[in-house]
Amino acid sequence: MPTADSSRSNRRDFVLASAGLTAAGWAALSSQAFGAPADEGPLIQLGDTILFQGDSITDAGRNREEGDQPNHQPAMGGGYAWMAASQLLVCRPNDNLKIFNRGVSGNKVYQLDEHWQEDCLDLKPNVLSLLIGVNDVWHMLDGRYDGTLEKYETDYNNLLARTKKSLPDVKLVICDPFVLRCGVIDDKWFPVIDDYRAAAKRVADGAGAVFVPFQAMFDTAVQFAPPEHWTKDGVHPSAFGHALMAHAWLGAVGG
Repeated sequence: MPTADSSRSNRRDFVLASAGLTAAGWAALSSQAFGAPADEGPLIQLGDTILFQGDSITDAGRNREEGDQPNHQPAMGGGYAWMAASQLLVCRPNDNLKIFNRGVSGNKVYQLDEHWQEDCLDLKPNVLSLLIGVNDVWHMLDGRYDGTLEKYETDYNNLLARTKKSLPDVKLVICDPFVLRCGVIDDKWFPVIDDYRAAAKRVADGAGAVFVPFQAMFDTAVQFAPPEHWTKDGVHPSAFGHALMAHAWLGAVGG
């Protein structure tokens, strides 16, 4: 019977091969970018309900009509959320985990709040993972949204406060909003996106959340393959990018 260590090793080897990385490249990514789990051990426990939330990067084409079914690929989409979920379900088949994806393409923080009761609180997750922020920047830069950095951080803190009020024992995972310099990403994004990333880290620290450093991961990844290998347009990951994200997420939560 495979052990937990052998399962993680197999997952590592699969991601290495699918991402087209050398062993040296993988070692660099693992040592520099992948967050270590908290000292108290794996965040995800027996019987937990896990919810992925965010924008199109999390949505990843999920089928809304099948969204009520946990652990169901069409309802999970085809991105990092499903890749991480599938590995949890393979490596921990007897843990009775229930995993949902309720990301919505195009969402900003305040829009998450508008459907938060149905798409978060009613599901009563034990573990809530959030990746949100790129649209707060993108739609502001192209004139579709009059948001500010202060609004982003305030809305984010308020959303988590609402969540903790309803679900006081929820375990939080905050993911770093990221971009790569290709596609639609040009100089006007900087240093704006870095300020939003810093705000996300402050929100995570204030909430006692696990933080997943996706930007650091991709900054290291582009040393081994060009940005276009990891993302279609500088924002939305390729399959290779999603695979790295899933592995980083699992590393950060101790999955």
